[in-house]
Amino acid sequence: MKLIRLWLTTLCFACASSHANAQATTPWPAKPIRLVVTFPAGGSSDAAARIVAPRLAEHLGQPVVIDNRPGAGGGLGLGLVAKAPADGYTIVLASAGGLTANPALYPNLAYNPGRDFAPITLFGTSPFVLVANPALPANNAKELVALARAQVGKLSYASGGSGTAMHLSGELLKSMTGSYILHIPYRGSAPAVMAVMSGETSLAIADIASIQPQLKSGRLKVIGIMGKERSTLAPDMPTLAESGVPGYEASGWFAILAPAGTPKAIIARLNTEITAVLRLPEIRERFAAAALEPLTSTPEQLGELMKTETVKWAAVIRQSGAKVD
Repeated sequence: MKLIRLWLTTLCFACASSHANAQATTPWPAKPIRLVVTFPAGGSSDAAARIVAPRLAEHLGQPVVIDNRPGAGGGLGLGLVAKAPADGYTIVLASAGGLTANPALYPNLAYNPGRDFAPITLFGTSPFVLVANPALPANNAKELVALARAQVGKLSYASGGSGTAMHLSGELLKSMTGSYILHIPYRGSAPAVMAVMSGETSLAIADIASIQPQLKSGRLKVIGIMGKERSTLAPDMPTLAESGVPGYEASGWFAILAPAGTPKAIIARLNTEITAVLRLPEIRERFAAAALEPLTSTPEQLGELMKTETVKWAAVIRQSGAKVD
């Protein structure tokens, strides 16, 4: 009986070892990959994901399934992915706000961006633009700051909601220029743009996709692009930095991450394949048609960007007292 028990124990151990070795040597990916998008279907992040997913699936040899999980400024989807297995089969497309501003906006956040995720790559941007009613007597950032200082309390700007990236971009502008412009939140970019066209507000901050028709019709005028550099989508639009506010930078970027602990080889493979897809001419053309610009980075560059932007937006939120709706 002792010999039989010993033989059974040895057999079980051998089977377990064989199963573990088979798992360890199974090439990744061996099944579909879930890409969690932290915003609803139809938005810019979702559009970017659906443009890239089919070609990424071809590169990886497995389907890439989009799973929209909106809510809490991206926090719902990020919280879900933070708790997912770190096996490379669940990744997330998240915005700058969810990764850098949420920690200062939500006191009981269900995830820690710096601890719970493994950065993969930057993915794209939807440039922010500061626009004005054509009647406003300011045509660039320098003239706007002078007007705001001369007419304290008379100017206002609309955004798509309190605590949004557009709202915080406006607060950063006020902080850097020492000027006061009243923030008026609306429920989304469309009503914010309508507010400035109707004269309810002096200015609005919106992504470039939301304002293109109004710019062509002359119902809005551009004060400046809010990113560090001019946008390839509108190269004639000056930045705020070059037209009166040196050093100003605020952009609506988004990125791909995996749960912390995901093997480095999988992170490297995802970075390589996503970067390759984003560099395809057809993908760049489809991004441009959706008023998006593709971006790429190393995992390390994305990690550093998250750290610096978290510090930057925490200071803006603390100084302005910004809160979520």
